[in-house]
Amino acid sequence: MLLAWGLYETRHPQPLVDLRTTARRPILLTNIAALLIGFGMMAQSIVVPQLLQLPEATGYGLGQTMLQAGLWMAPGGLMMLAFTPISSRMLTRFGGRATLAVGAVVIACGYLVAAGFSAEPWQLLVATCVASAGVGIGYAAMPTLILENAPLSEAGASVGVNSLMRSMGTTIAGAVMALVLTSQMTELGGGVSIPSQEMFHLCFLLGAAAAIAGAVVVLFIRRTPAVDKAIEPVATAEPEQAPVR
Repeated sequence: MLLAWGLYETRHPQPLVDLRTTARRPILLTNIAALLIGFGMMAQSIVVPQLLQLPEATGYGLGQTMLQAGLWMAPGGLMMLAFTPISSRMLTRFGGRATLAVGAVVIACGYLVAAGFSAEPWQLLVATCVASAGVGIGYAAMPTLILENAPLSEAGASVGVNSLMRSMGTTIAGAVMALVLTSQMTELGGGVSIPSQEMFHLCFLLGAAAAIAGAVVVLFIRRTPAVDKAIEPVATAEPEQAPVR
């Protein structure tokens, strides 16, 4: 279906999404970075709640209830909100490419903190806040990069494709994290198996690696002038003049 849609769009005289525009290097690289950073954002939302709620009898679980786990993660959302104006100032001063790269690196730092310090709920709180700050910085930069390099006539479609790529990253993260966590299980007793501690650490490292890869991709983006940024005036017919008597 995806291939058929692509063939249809490339052959249509007025496509809903101009795939030739999305294939331009700056936009293509921004979309690849969006997929990787989306992966990095979602990994913590899958791994951290499970680690918080595992029984303390495991030796690495933190024994929190579902409500407590949600409260420990809630500041992360507030951190995204708090860093949005900071991202705006960074965009104005440094541009979209540098801002997105910084956001991706901050996300990776949050995962590295979680990989090294996860023995207490407050440690995961700190790690989540750091990663969420990177999300707040980076997510605002993606549409800016797209709009800087897309023709004005394709701006809406290009930003929509970028949002789709972010969603693909979060979806892939869910599948990969589930695969990793269930690849090595530990018997808890009573026929109950749980993911081993090493798999949780591996998930954090994968999230950091995806974010770093996104930052590297961003560094290859070069700002190129859009071809039709200016809105051309609409041609109108000259009004008919009354015959001169």
